[in-house]
Amino acid sequence: MKKNSLTPNKGLSLSQAQSISNLCYQKSIEITKKFESINNATKIVEIEGKGEVEIVKGRPIPSNVVDLIKEKAELHACQAFLMENIKAKDEMLLNAKNATVDLSGIEIPEPWVNEDPVILPPVNEDWGWEQLSVSEINEFIEAEAYAAHIGQFIHGGSVLNELREELPNIPDIEWMVIKDGEKSPVMIKIHHTSEQLLHIHEQLAELHRVYEQKVNYFKAKVKNLVTKENARIAKINADAQANAEKINKDRYEKYEVEYAKATEKMKTAKAKFEQERQRAIEEIASMRIEVDPRFVKTIDMFLGNSPGPGCV
Repeated sequence: MKKNSLTPNKGLSLSQAQSISNLCYQKSIEITKKFESINNATKIVEIEGKGEVEIVKGRPIPSNVVDLIKEKAELHACQAFLMENIKAKDEMLLNAKNATVDLSGIEIPEPWVNEDPVILPPVNEDWGWEQLSVSEINEFIEAEAYAAHIGQFIHGGSVLNELREELPNIPDIEWMVIKDGEKSPVMIKIHHTSEQLLHIHEQLAELHRVYEQKVNYFKAKVKNLVTKENARIAKINADAQANAEKINKDRYEKYEVEYAKATEKMKTAKAKFEQERQRAIEEIASMRIEVDPRFVKTIDMFLGNSPGPGCV
């Protein structure tokens, strides 16, 4: 900001300065008008019957032209002085009114970031089978094959089942037509007995139970492995979730405390700033223009203290 003559102690008020500035302007115009009609000669024309008629009135340079020029310059200088200080005071008031509080020194906490737990996915039976050794897998494959094929031979609709159902109903002899009108006997030789077929069924059924138990054993083992692993994963996930919730709670509480502190600091800073701003506005509003000695005579003239510069 430019230097000025504003002071809180003494001098002209803004209203006085504005009034005197206007008077300086008006008086300067009056002097300017005196110069506008100056010419170098009077023009006279001879008119018959009227004699000499002055058609251009002579207006020579005033005898005090030097003093008038000096007076006009002093008036303009005084007006410029006053306007510069009026402008300076207006700018100071505007700056004070538009001033904003500086909160850059107050650290605002960053918003807390939500902690997302790492959740492990559950395993399935494919994972369970992968946990078995190669030997166990091969043993399962073997047992499953035995159980399947024995079951196919002895269960309902199987070969052995049909033989056992058919055997009691086979006759000792059958008849068939070989020549027209004649029936010939067909001798039937049974090569199985019910006891034999039953014995075979019992043998195979026992084998089937053994291999089926192995198949069920491995299936149950895989299921237990999956269940146990998923229980372990569930606990890990629960712990991770609980830990994340604790971290989030701690972060939130810390953020709330820090934000409350920052808010209080901002509130205090704003209140202090506003108090100082109002005091500055009041001080600026009360400032007056301390008149430079070179303009005292002109200003005193308008205040009624002296005749003023260049007065005649």
